[in-house]
Amino acid sequence: MAKKKSTLDEFEQARQRRLALEYHEFPRPGKLEVRPTKPLANPRDLARAYSPGVAEASLAIKADPMAASRYTAKGNLVAVISNGSAALGLGNIGALASKPIMEGKAVLFKQFAHIDCFDIEIDESDPYKLADHICALGPTFGAINLEDIKAPDCFIVEKICRERMDIPVFHDDQHGTAIVVGAAATNALHLTGREFKDIKVVSTGGGAAGIACLNMLVKLGVKRENVFLVDLEGLVYEGREADMTPQKQAFAQPVDAKQLTDVIGGADLFLGLSGPGVLTPAMMKKMAPKPIIFALANPTPEIMPDEARKAVPDALVATGRSDYPNQVNNVLCFPFIFRGALDVAASEINDAMQIACVQGIAELARKTSAAETAAVYGGESLSFGPDYLIPKPFDPRLLAIVAGAVAEAAMKTGVARKPVADIEDYRAQLEASVYRSSMVMRPVFEASNTEMRRIVFAEGEDERVLRTAHAMLEETIDQPILVGRPEVIRSRCEQFGLPEAFLDNVKIVNPERDDRYREYWETYHARMRRRGISPALAQAILRTNSTVISAVMVARDEADSMICGTFGNYAWHQKYVEEMLDTDGLSPVGAFSLLILDSGPLFVADTHVHPEPTPEQITETVIGLARHIRRFGIEPKIALCSNSQFGTLETESAKRMRAALAILDQKKQDFVYEGEMPVDAALDPEIRDRLMPDSRIKGRANAFVFSNAETAGGVKNSLKSIANGTEVGPILMGMGNRVHIVTPSITTRGLLNVAALAGAPVNSYA
Repeated sequence: MAKKKSTLDEFEQARQRRLALEYHEFPRPGKLEVRPTKPLANPRDLARAYSPGVAEASLAIKADPMAASRYTAKGNLVAVISNGSAALGLGNIGALASKPIMEGKAVLFKQFAHIDCFDIEIDESDPYKLADHICALGPTFGAINLEDIKAPDCFIVEKICRERMDIPVFHDDQHGTAIVVGAAATNALHLTGREFKDIKVVSTGGGAAGIACLNMLVKLGVKRENVFLVDLEGLVYEGREADMTPQKQAFAQPVDAKQLTDVIGGADLFLGLSGPGVLTPAMMKKMAPKPIIFALANPTPEIMPDEARKAVPDALVATGRSDYPNQVNNVLCFPFIFRGALDVAASEINDAMQIACVQGIAELARKTSAAETAAVYGGESLSFGPDYLIPKPFDPRLLAIVAGAVAEAAMKTGVARKPVADIEDYRAQLEASVYRSSMVMRPVFEASNTEMRRIVFAEGEDERVLRTAHAMLEETIDQPILVGRPEVIRSRCEQFGLPEAFLDNVKIVNPERDDRYREYWETYHARMRRRGISPALAQAILRTNSTVISAVMVARDEADSMICGTFGNYAWHQKYVEEMLDTDGLSPVGAFSLLILDSGPLFVADTHVHPEPTPEQITETVIGLARHIRRFGIEPKIALCSNSQFGTLETESAKRMRAALAILDQKKQDFVYEGEMPVDAALDPEIRDRLMPDSRIKGRANAFVFSNAETAGGVKNSLKSIANGTEVGPILMGMGNRVHIVTPSITTRGLLNVAALAGAPVNSYA
């Protein structure tokens, strides 16, 4: 049996090796490419990109070296540099063999922080010559990331480069690991009621990462006399001569003890950056209660987590592995600390910036996990606690929180040569680079915070709804109301890691048992009794149809707005909504979606309400859309889209668009609109000028209105898929902001955006 298992393990290892190699080879070798950021399509572009236009940029930089960040990529360009002398888990593999690792690091910079990178592998083992090579590269880059350079050479190289270069130089193996360890330690102490100044630390491994981690712990408050460092020669103590360096000497202890087992007693924190099996269960039992174990050796830690918890069940354990909780992963740090440093043109990455990074990472772990993170790590518990001391690398909030903290620290300590004027605005821009809808939604969120509105969610048991309701409580002043079974909602909150206090701040309407049930079904029956709804049927509907329950609440003024549609058909929800809320002159006039594209925002209507709208309905849609576009702080330029080019065809679509245009002209609108025209003419001014030289729209249109919902929906979905557009909506017009119907594909972020729209005061949104 054991032999069969061994054979299966070998087969799986071989398969994983093959898949890894195929990943690096196909569809083209490597993980990086270089792309131009400027057009180069004609002689004019060539003259500006190279001779003679390039001379202007060169002369501007000669006059002011800081102008290099304005006219070149330097300000967003990092060099990932190694000589391959200490590759993680592989040892001294040489410069060439380290190239896949450095390419991978460069990809992480781009993926997590939008930073461009060149990987540079230098075949040089002399640390002084290596430092000379790196310093000579200074004019090219905005910052340097040193990687996989053995100790003590890495200390020498970094020291020389930091002294001679005027850009940040950061050895990630040292400081990146130290920052994440600092964040994990901060939260471990928080959970166990300890403080840095009181703890005893025992560490194994005197390499670059180990020394940097100890230095970080000292900066965070650990007393140097409470740190015991053990390496292959045993305890680092005063008077020891074997394998000593100045970095180790700083932690030498005046004691006679010689081995790990001699000093582990009473230790609060074990920090391992050494090798497998170094820490034994017997040693753990000598440690202080609730010991903190950071066993970070890779691929096999100093003690396996299962073995550690078996020895001491209440131990807090972190490793460097992704298949166990609390992975100490440098990607939590380096992309974001560089992002913040580059954005303020910092001359260095100092202690204050590193500690700001520690605090930002630690604080994020204590927040409720983002829905996007939960989706990536499906099935894992992402609630702050012993198994969640530090956030996951794919948490989208890391960029704004950590880079923002780093930039702010750089400005406060005087190393920022290009400080940002408004740190909160800078954080908002960082957030917008992650959540593409963030910037365009800012006016809506600001409007939603001017007064409290009660928003009822028809599908209150849905995970996206629960996460949205929690985010509302954190980001807005609105009151979420959930329609759903309380026991199911509570169970799912526990499952998704939402805090216990969350349910104390939301209202729940239980369709199976609510004191207002009789009032609700009687309200519905009074509205529907001449439409074939008997009292018995009204009672049944009010037990099972959460959309009707929500609509009744709005009709009774127990909620200001409702959101439904996370499952089911749009038209089905619209039917029930109209039955209850189509009063006081309000009725759906159309639905639109806002698409955030690389080229800018684009509004598309009517995507759902009128399958084949009349000219009058198209007119209402255009007028409503213009009003809504202005809610986003954007001036509307609306194209009435058809296959006809300003009167060339007599199709039904063209006729209806032409008639709608005439109605709009009669009413003398205060916004720009034009039609009927095809989509390419709406987007391309040159095409439009050839067809209609005196067109009212100048430049690109920012809104499309179509003559049928099928076309509008098709264009919207195509842009989402092909052009990687982010959708806000659909947004229902004409109902006085009393109801919004979403679609089953909506994300938590999309639902939060719609909730912000629902939370805007009625007098500012219709």
